[in-house]
Amino acid sequence: MGLVVGANPLGQMIFSPLFGWWGNRLNSIRVPMYCSLTLFTIASATYSSLEFIPTYTKYWMLGSRFLVGVSSANVAVCRSYLSAATRISERTKAISMISLAQVMGFVIGPGLQAAVTPLKSEGILIFDFIKLDMYTAAGWINVLMSICNVCLFLPVVFQERKIAAKEVMKIQGRKSEKETFKANKPDYVAAWNLIVAFFVLLFNFVLLETLGTSLTMDQFAWSKTEALYYMGLLMSVGAILACITFVGIGPLCKIFAEENVLIWGGFSLMVIGRFVCIPWGDAPAKLAKTIDEIIAKNATIDFENDVQYLGCPETQEWCKYTPALTITQFLLGYALTSIGYPIGITLIQTIFSKILGPRPQGVWMGLMTGSGCLSRVMGPVFVGYIYTRLGTYWTFGTTGVMMLVSMIWLHLFRKRLIPPKYEKNIELQELNPKESLSQKENEHQYNKELA
Repeated sequence: MGLVVGANPLGQMIFSPLFGWWGNRLNSIRVPMYCSLTLFTIASATYSSLEFIPTYTKYWMLGSRFLVGVSSANVAVCRSYLSAATRISERTKAISMISLAQVMGFVIGPGLQAAVTPLKSEGILIFDFIKLDMYTAAGWINVLMSICNVCLFLPVVFQERKIAAKEVMKIQGRKSEKETFKANKPDYVAAWNLIVAFFVLLFNFVLLETLGTSLTMDQFAWSKTEALYYMGLLMSVGAILACITFVGIGPLCKIFAEENVLIWGGFSLMVIGRFVCIPWGDAPAKLAKTIDEIIAKNATIDFENDVQYLGCPETQEWCKYTPALTITQFLLGYALTSIGYPIGITLIQTIFSKILGPRPQGVWMGLMTGSGCLSRVMGPVFVGYIYTRLGTYWTFGTTGVMMLVSMIWLHLFRKRLIPPKYEKNIELQELNPKESLSQKENEHQYNKELA
C-alpha cells in the first residue's frame, strides 16, 4: 500500500523537471500537454480495469499509479506557461486562480468518489470490458475528463500567447527577447530559498491531511466511520475558508508587499497552527483495548460500535502518558492551516515566477513541483515513524520548529524576495508616436501592442 500511494508523487517528482525542460525546448506547451493527458487517460483506464488482468495485478496497479504521477508532471509546464502568458501586474491573481483550481480538485475529487458509492461492488458492466462500480467509476470519470482536456487544448480552442518577455522587452527598449533574457538574470539564491519554503509548507499541509483520520481516532476515541465523516466535513469547511482566502490574496497584496504577506500572513499562521496542536490538556487520551486482551478473553470486537475498543492503542507507548489533544485546539490549528496554506502556496509561486523574470521557466517550475512531490512522499513516512512511535509532542513540535525556522530564514532574506522593478526606457516612446494621446490612451495602445 505504501508503494502504491508513493508511486504517484514519485513519478511526478522525477518527471516534472523533464517536462519543464521539454516545454522550454519546444517553446510550446501543446505537445507536452497532449502527451501527458494521453498518458493520464491510458493509466486511468488501466487502473479501472485491473480486475480483468489475470496475473501480476498489484504490479499493474503500481505501474498505473506511477504513470498517473508522470502525467501529472504537466503541472510544471502549466505553471511555466502561466508565468509567460501574464503581465507582471496580473501574475498574483492568475496564480491565485490556478491554486484555487487545484484546491477545488482536492475537494471535488472525494465528492465524486462518494457520489459513485451507490454502484456498490456489483456495479454495471458495459461492452464486456468496462465495469462501473464504487471502486472503478471514479477512474473512468478521470478518463472522460482527460479526453475533454485534450479537446480543450486543440488549436481551435486554445491559442498560446506569451507576453511576459515581450512586456519587459518593450519596457526596457530591448531589441529582442534573447537580449532581454541576458539583461535580466534571476536571483538564484532567492529562487532556491522559495523552493525549500515550498517543500516545507506543502510537507506540513500533507502531514495534517495524512494524519487527520488516525489522529482523531486516537485522541478523541472516534470510530472509523465517525472519523471519516467528521474529517470530511472539516475538510469541506477548510476548503471554503481556503477559497475565500484565495480570492482575498490579490486585494491584500495591493495593501502590503507580497513578501510580507507571505511571511506574516502565510508562514506565521502555519507556525501558530502547528504549535496550537501541541497537547495542552492534563489527562492522557483514552486507551483502547489491545488485540491480545481480546484473544485472552475469547471475545469478539466491533471496531465501529464498541466504544470499549476505541481510543489510542496501547501499542503506542506515548499514549499512556502524553496528554490528549482537545477538539478546540485541533479545530483552531486546522482553521489556521486552511488560511495560511493558500496564502503561502500562492505567493511562493508568484514571487518565484517574478524573480525568475521573463525567461522560460519550465525547468525551474519543474524543480518547484518536484519539491512539492517530495513532501508528499515523505509525509506518510514521517507519520509512520514519528507520530506512531514518538507521539504528538514530537510530531507537532518538530513540524512547528521546521515552519518557524523557514519563516525566520525567509525574513532574513526578505529583501531578496522583492521582485525586480523594470523601469521604462526612453525608447519606449517610439512605441507611441502620437504624443498628444492621454495617459489612458497610451496605456491602451501599449497593451494592444503587447497582445
